[in-house]
Formats: sequence, structure tokens, C-alpha cells
Amino acid sequence: MAGLKTSEAAGRAGWSPRMLRYLERFGLVVPRRTASGYRQYGLRELNQLRALAELRSRFDLQISDLVFAARLRREPELRRAVDGWLAGADDKAWVEWEQRKHERLLEVA
Repeated sequence: MAGLKTSEAAGRAGWSPRMLRYLERFGLVVPRRTASGYRQYGLRELNQLRALAELRSRFDLQISDLVFAARLRREPELRRAVDGWLAGADDKAWVEWEQRKHERLLEVA
């Protein structure tokens, strides 16, 4: 199957071209690029888009939920912090994490 342009892929997969660019920006579905920079969607990307639509429907997810889930996979420190919070980590670890967060915020200000 030859690569499809964004508008063609959007039509076949049931997404808007704008949403395909959004999904790419956050790394959820990343098409190949031609030498001149045009997006080329192949069978793999079309299958990813269809599976993404099914996943959202089946589990009542928003795209932002999936973007956050992908971010958790890429950022181990964030994953540990969220896991600790969900597990009710000991107060000392949580206080230290909060302290570091606030110190970073003050450095930026």
C-alpha cells in the first residue's frame, strides 16, 4: 500500500486531518515523512488509528488520557511519583517530593 496523505488517511480512519497532526505531536501515531517533509500514512498507521478509536470507545478515554499514559511510559520519575501517590506512599517520601517540586517552581520564578 502506497503512503497516504494526511487528508486521505484521516478519511479512511475516521479522524480529522487536524486530529492526526495532534496525535503526531504527542507521539501517539507518527507517520513516516517523505524527503520533502510530507506525512505518509501506511497500513501500520491506519491500523494504529483504528485501534486508538476502538480503545477510546471501549474504555471511555479522552485523547488527553492517552497522552498522559504515553508520558508516564517515557518519564520514569513521573511514573514513580504517580505510582507512589496512588499507593499512598509514606508521608516522608511524599513531603520530600513536594518540597523538590516547590523548590523547582521557585527557581523558575
